[in-house]
Amino acid sequence: MNQAPLAIGLDIGGTKCALSVGSCGETVQILHREEFPTAGLTWQQVLASFAARIEALRAEAFNIAPQVEVSLAQLPIGISCGGPLDSKAGVILSPPNLPGWDNVPIVQYFAERFHTSVKLQNDANACAYAEWRFGAGRGTENMVFMTFGTGLGAGLVLGGRLYSGTNDNAGEIGHIRLAPTGPRGYNKDGSAEGFCSGAGMARLAGIRAREGKWLGSATAELARQDALTAKELFAHVRAGDPFCTAVFRESATHLATILAYTIDILNPEVIVLGGVYMRNADLFEPVINPILAREALPFARQVCRVVPASLSENIGDYAALAVALG
Repeated sequence: MNQAPLAIGLDIGGTKCALSVGSCGETVQILHREEFPTAGLTWQQVLASFAARIEALRAEAFNIAPQVEVSLAQLPIGISCGGPLDSKAGVILSPPNLPGWDNVPIVQYFAERFHTSVKLQNDANACAYAEWRFGAGRGTENMVFMTFGTGLGAGLVLGGRLYSGTNDNAGEIGHIRLAPTGPRGYNKDGSAEGFCSGAGMARLAGIRAREGKWLGSATAELARQDALTAKELFAHVRAGDPFCTAVFRESATHLATILAYTIDILNPEVIVLGGVYMRNADLFEPVINPILAREALPFARQVCRVVPASLSENIGDYAALAVALG
């Protein structure tokens, strides 16, 4: 009986890093996971910490996966990290959420240390590949994944292969300007990321509250003081708050515009949305569906499903493991 392949995943974020060992067949089973904070560490210290943890796991290999007689040091390693980066060269290039990570030769570091296959991919692409291989996009040829978290980015699987562009910049939909003014994202006022991300929605609420149209609203007063988070905003939407509902509908309308652009340009079978959308799909669907029916090309819209991500909060671990086996 063939066993599902094993892999090591390294998920690098601005707040924390996670190491996982997974069994990856039709589905993913996390066999071991540990994390540590990124803040206050240099990239050299982070890489050394990952390496030490992999070394420590060698002695536990048969406890983690007794069915596979292989040293953990021989398993393929996948790395998911925020961009910009050069996946072909295996170098991290100054991500804004990782200060000091300039031209980090991360693939070379682990390949020389463990003499195994090591692959690097930006987090949006890695998540896209994970949802395509294990989640809501499984079985499709053409899929788009949108992060819709702190920011807005997209990963593309086209023709059954991950498409990252000429230099890993494909799918940066958050940079598209949707309005002359508006919340800032990607250093651009009125950008898609400004309107359609968790942080952007909080900024949008502050902008609308300061326009003075919602005097007397307690939630608008919180937003006016930049004290209303996206999570709180959605809680108030579900409670029927008029101000928060207006902000949400504005964001959802802009999201529908981006989705229509994506359907028209890429003609995907499915668009998978993570983060904010994943947690609130029931609120978004009644707003975006009529707009998509009106704005997207009919034949392209008919073959495209818009669905929430299915890998949920574990997607960072799955993404890194998918990169290892991609």
